[in-house]
Amino acid sequence: MKFTARLFASLLLLASMSLSAIAQSMPADMVVLNANIRTMDAKRTVARAMAIVDNKIVAVGTEDQIRAFVGPKTMQINAGGKTIIPGFNDAHVHFLETGQQLSSVDLRDAKSPQEFVERIKNFAAKLPKGRWILGGKWDHENWTPNNLPTAAMIDAVTPDNPVFIDRLDGHMALANSLAMRLAKVDKNTKDVEGGEIVRDAASNPTGVLKDAAMGYISRVIPSPSWEERMEAATAATEYAASLGVTSVTDVSAGTDIGVYQELLRQGKLKTRIYGCSPLSDYKRWERTGLRSAFGDAMLRVGCLKGYSDGSLGSTTAWFFQPYLDAPNSVGLAADEVPTMPEMVDKADKAGLQINIHAIGDRANATVLDIFAKTAAANGERDRRFRIEHAQHLRQEDIKRFGAQKVVASMQPFHIIDDGRWAAKRIDEARLKGTYAFRTLLDNGGVLAFGSDSPVAPLNPIWGVYGSVTRRTLDERNPNGWIPEQKISVDETVRAFTWGSAYAEFQENLKGTLEVGKLADFVMLSDDIFTIDPPKIRDVRVLMTVVDGRVVFQIR
Repeated sequence: MKFTARLFASLLLLASMSLSAIAQSMPADMVVLNANIRTMDAKRTVARAMAIVDNKIVAVGTEDQIRAFVGPKTMQINAGGKTIIPGFNDAHVHFLETGQQLSSVDLRDAKSPQEFVERIKNFAAKLPKGRWILGGKWDHENWTPNNLPTAAMIDAVTPDNPVFIDRLDGHMALANSLAMRLAKVDKNTKDVEGGEIVRDAASNPTGVLKDAAMGYISRVIPSPSWEERMEAATAATEYAASLGVTSVTDVSAGTDIGVYQELLRQGKLKTRIYGCSPLSDYKRWERTGLRSAFGDAMLRVGCLKGYSDGSLGSTTAWFFQPYLDAPNSVGLAADEVPTMPEMVDKADKAGLQINIHAIGDRANATVLDIFAKTAAANGERDRRFRIEHAQHLRQEDIKRFGAQKVVASMQPFHIIDDGRWAAKRIDEARLKGTYAFRTLLDNGGVLAFGSDSPVAPLNPIWGVYGSVTRRTLDERNPNGWIPEQKISVDETVRAFTWGSAYAEFQENLKGTLEVGKLADFVMLSDDIFTIDPPKIRDVRVLMTVVDGRVVFQIR
């Protein structure tokens, strides 16, 4: 973040001078005019123009007020009446994976096993022998019947390339026979705690491995080179800019921080990143004596991400009651759960922010219990515990988010995706607590919205559409799936901007368009606050500004 002497002096002036006096003494680097600026501040102020010096907003007001800031070198943006909002802040993304998936085989919308196999065949034909095929993001719920894929389906089209392709939720993956041979996974391989090897009637692995069992294959996959990681990071930040995503919490950043740092050094990083390490890494951070997140507004680290269960689509989300379509299973508690109370306690004492993945109602209740005990033991402070996904909640647990000051970090696109098939997994009573946005807000909870990309599309416009309409992708719920949990466009955008900034302790720097805050904003093709909600999904980003510079523009 730039913080020049000029900017410091400018901010001091703001506290003591009228807007006209400020304008006379300080020409802007950029002004935005003729705009419908939705500041998303506490009063929901709507303005016509704003002025920027270096990377900060110095004035928001009328056109006449802001024109006074125009100097000989000022960049003037005429918005043509278009809507401008704060940059989207994606609270939950796997950023490097998003970049990697952009160059991987795309299986997300394969509508049949035959199309699934054909896409893999065509992709493999372009690769050298021995190159792993990864990514994929397939969804067997698109097929009829929706049986899981098997290694036998793809072995003939991938004889020379090991394959390990994820289901879109990342909680199970398909290996071909070559990959299983390399990993020495066979009939005698044992299941692991928190994971499952799917087997046929003769106990032979079918190729699908779930959650912790995926480690058998993952450990033999070559790590991507530095150059490959740089390419993926570059692709991710360019793609994010095109979608109006100006900030992300990378929940799986881990040791990729150096890649982002190099991208920043080269002036190519177009996305603010808050990077998380695995929860089990708390000992490494603890030894440093770290007391809070560190870095600057472009690149910060200091959050930890843990797992309490899997996913609904993989039937590994952890519930109190069995699945309807798998009556002998309540899902899987993650292998971290037995040691999670100790890890959370020690990480919290070290001053680190803790984010825990929880999908099923038992997983969420368990994490809330751990958070409550940790806070009671370690004393009152502003710790902002987060539950990532908070997908299926018991009614009694919804109120605990507000009461315990736990941030609900949620991804609204999952509503319109999962809603196509979730009713065959869990009953109506449990569904009532599914992505309970309305009830969480009404009970004092803070929502921080994101995408979970590449599990779901990075495009936040689709997230706004999903939150406001809850119309499933199959168009079978025109009035919305669990419609009583709809929230407004204003509440949704607030969750994608201020809420996500709050979730990473940055609400005083970004998330709203106010004087003194970072100049991160997005211009939209249509006014999402006034158009017919079903049309929101067609809205495009026309311009993205990060740190006071244009990083994407449709001309």
